[in-house]
Amino acid sequence: MLSTFIVRPAPCEPPPRDSGPDRAALRKNAEAFVAAFARGDSRALAAMWVPDGDYVDATGRDLRGRDAIASGFQEVFAEHPGLKLRIDMTSLRFVNPDVAIEDGTSAVIPPDGLPPSAARYTIVHVKQEGRWMLRSVREAPWVPPSHHEQLRELAWLIGDWSDAADQGKVAHVSFAWAEDRNFITARFVTTVQGVPVAGGTQWIGWDPAGKRVRSWTFDANGGFGEGSWRRDGDRWTIDTTAVLPDGKTVKASDVVVRVDGETLRWQSRGRTVDGKPQPDTAEITMKRHAGRGESR
Repeated sequence: MLSTFIVRPAPCEPPPRDSGPDRAALRKNAEAFVAAFARGDSRALAAMWVPDGDYVDATGRDLRGRDAIASGFQEVFAEHPGLKLRIDMTSLRFVNPDVAIEDGTSAVIPPDGLPPSAARYTIVHVKQEGRWMLRSVREAPWVPPSHHEQLRELAWLIGDWSDAADQGKVAHVSFAWAEDRNFITARFVTTVQGVPVAGGTQWIGWDPAGKRVRSWTFDANGGFGEGSWRRDGDRWTIDTTAVLPDGKTVKASDVVVRVDGETLRWQSRGRTVDGKPQPDTAEITMKRHAGRGESR
């Protein structure tokens, strides 16, 4: 579906001197474009291109010249009346005083509450006789950002694990990819002679602001916490802060070591409760259950 354009300037590379008025002019053009799109005015939209301008939409359709561009928009408006346009510019760079390149994402919003049609775009603006015009517009299907690649180094966790000692008090944990593989989920339980006595869930994900792996843990008893992960070879250290059901704060550094594809070791070190030091936990060796291995 046809879509495009800008709604507001965004932080980007420092522009050349005196580009402030040019940015204002581009914003004014954008506002006029959005308004014309909402009216379904295909001729007014096409008039914003230079006469021999071109537009390749997200489906790959190549429209060249104002007449072809106007016809393309008119087809869309006739088939889908009442469309609205939403834009998010991500960068605007002035190549020289008469050429600017813009990148961003756009969404065409149907009037009946259906999901928007999203796209990425690149626009080449040119100034002719003192007026900014669209020279070339290129769109491509927009793909939601994924953090799966940032978590692949933890894919070896996927599967079911149990305390290798398997005597008395036993720890069990199961790791799996969440839907869309943007998170790894974990379910853990501690049993005594086969009877569950504690447990909870954990979500592990990528923090794009902090550029690190983080986790959020929720205990069945009402406690909760979060952790920040750092890697050193096959050793992961998770700096955690948790709140117990009685309101006390626990801090610790949990260490997970990948021994081999079927074995890991876990220990909680440097523990404090409301700032008071506590002994480290005993180190636990866990074995993967047969039949559920690594999945990337």
